[in-house]
Amino acid sequence: MDHRAQRFYNSLQNKRVAFAGIGVSHTELIRQFAQRGLAVIACDRRSRQELGELANELEALGVELRLGGDFFSGLCADVLFRTPGMNWNHPGLRNFRGGGGVVTSEMEVFFDLCPCEIYAVTGSDGKTTTSTLIAELLRAGGRTVHLGGNIGKALLPCLDEIRPLDAAVVELSSFQLISMRGSPQVAVVTNVAPNHLDIHTDMQEYIDSKKNIFLHQNAFSTTVLNRDNDITASFAPNLRGRCAWFSLKGAVERGAYLDGDTLYQALDGRAVPVMTTQDILLPGIHNVANYLAAIAALGQSLRPETVLRVAREFGGVEHRIEFVREKDGVRWYNDSIATSPTRAIAGLCSFPEKIILLGGGYDKKIPFEPLAPEIIKHVKLLILTGHTADKIEAAVRSHPDYQPDCPQILRADSVDHAVGLAHAQARPGDVVSLSPACASFDCYPNFEARGRHFKELVNAL
Repeated sequence: MDHRAQRFYNSLQNKRVAFAGIGVSHTELIRQFAQRGLAVIACDRRSRQELGELANELEALGVELRLGGDFFSGLCADVLFRTPGMNWNHPGLRNFRGGGGVVTSEMEVFFDLCPCEIYAVTGSDGKTTTSTLIAELLRAGGRTVHLGGNIGKALLPCLDEIRPLDAAVVELSSFQLISMRGSPQVAVVTNVAPNHLDIHTDMQEYIDSKKNIFLHQNAFSTTVLNRDNDITASFAPNLRGRCAWFSLKGAVERGAYLDGDTLYQALDGRAVPVMTTQDILLPGIHNVANYLAAIAALGQSLRPETVLRVAREFGGVEHRIEFVREKDGVRWYNDSIATSPTRAIAGLCSFPEKIILLGGGYDKKIPFEPLAPEIIKHVKLLILTGHTADKIEAAVRSHPDYQPDCPQILRADSVDHAVGLAHAQARPGDVVSLSPACASFDCYPNFEARGRHFKELVNAL
């Protein structure tokens, strides 16, 4: 084990360590801490019945369970690991810090202890695909890669497996970044647009959270910014290290850009053609941007032939304009990751024909007016469900370009009902896409569960 990690675990030997949330980022870590003989408290809003066998397993390891919505009441611990889903401004966390407790997170500690180079990606859209592309390109170039973070895998439990010459690729959400005071060697910001305004105090807090990915870098670091996005472009004066750009709209001096249908890598003013858009298996101009961001992040270590090979073979990440099946001449796509209007717009623009769109869901307090003209332009039938159905329909109908039944708008009680309506209305040659423009929390625990259910429904037609 790396000496830094050993010192960290030694420092916890006589302390009580609590974990707020028993989920993806914590379960394996709780097991490991308990197996190291540390005093561990696992807290969760769920009941013992909801946790099921996991509750018995953790108690058998000596873990103390504190379950239910009031688990902060009377909590006696020295260190608390916050799950990313817990608001940094939660009163329980404020009181814990005020009482002298240390609040940290799995990802903060991983950044402190990771022995290898870290590539980290954040943004409102595209961060999972960009993270995965960077990992695929590094692997294709011969590196051992550890991919995790917001993408669905905790990396701190894997620390013993990571070697100095490996690479860690980490997707970071604003919820993870808001409390982080460490930055990676290579940071990528894909874009910033309104998102998660149901959780963040305001848009400025959301933007400031994203900035933490580069604010704590040193002079030998690199940050990749989207030149086409006004907010990310404004970050450049705050960088301490090297800045690289990516752009769909014109040449950059350092980074990557699109000119016509050719993707170029820019190395201090020297442009090297890498591939064309036709070489990319993934659909949509937004995925061209994702490739440009990945190319810019890897810089001179990248060989164009490696990018070309990956681009022709990489089929994408689940729930991201994922082809489900063709039934009776109708193609069905799962774009459940589209939890914001900007993400849904990217999905709409990926198809040349007008589509049947399944939209709506949990309300993140993001305005839908920017989505309306794109729906009018790209959608022939709009089927709405969930808490935001009224808001989306109002935005579309009030737009000056809207004409009656262009698109036709239907309402559904559930995703099941929406799939049934789409199946009844679709004709050979049509495209149906679940691209909700909203989170899933009104009916599902996460967008993955929504996407899986949608695929089950479509495959059962």
